[in-house]
Amino acid sequence: MKNELRVVGIQADLVWEKPAKNLAFFEEKIKSLSKNTDLVVLPEMFSTGFTMKPKNVAEKMNGIAVSWIIKMAKENDIAITGSLVIEDDLNYYNRLVFVHDSGKIETYDKRHSFSLAGEDKEYTSGNKKLIVDYKGWKICPLICYDLRFPVWTRNTENYDLLIYMANWPIKRIKAWDTLLKARAIENMSYTIGVNRTGTDANNYAYSGGSVIVDYLGDEISNLPKNEIGIIEATLIKNSQQKVRKQLGFLNDKDDFNILL
Repeated sequence: MKNELRVVGIQADLVWEKPAKNLAFFEEKIKSLSKNTDLVVLPEMFSTGFTMKPKNVAEKMNGIAVSWIIKMAKENDIAITGSLVIEDDLNYYNRLVFVHDSGKIETYDKRHSFSLAGEDKEYTSGNKKLIVDYKGWKICPLICYDLRFPVWTRNTENYDLLIYMANWPIKRIKAWDTLLKARAIENMSYTIGVNRTGTDANNYAYSGGSVIVDYLGDEISNLPKNEIGIIEATLIKNSQQKVRKQLGFLNDKDDFNILL
């Protein structure tokens, strides 16, 4: 088990439906990171932006962007996670891929489709939560709209790190800021939220607001609004476990079943 985990989130102005340009941007950023980085988090639909035209950009699990993320993880000896548009068995998914430094892939299909934008009509929702075991850390990676649904996020698996990748517009950025801290506090989990900046082809504006918070909801890394760049922090597992033991809040959580 690794007591300290060095995490980085990359905030970008995504180029609409232009995977090659977006991958080139992220590749430059990843190659510039310090050698002690363990995990890199990319935004939702990092290769295309939040498009409701999956036919234009969808790829298979052996496609260009998936192959790229595997290559980057192995060459740089880091884990990388982000979501992208995947076609699988005649369905389209907003699929998160978590690629270990070995190249091993684990996936999560976005559970809560953003019906306000019509995502539920274009993409098939997932029905299985993913808990990744990476370097002795249990990690729960989720996507954007999932942030509004605390029951799905509830820490019944005793995870250590909660991840949200997003295309969260500036109109509702107050909810992003508030709910990230709420999810961290109620689950006593380190939480990283990685959003995008810029304006997409539908004229929706994004201000970023990427942040890393600790298990008590205190910010430990953030970016000014609209800035392109990275957030980074070293997470310390022993400190988290000590506070969890002292306070005992997770011991008192409710038991429940989610009906799918």
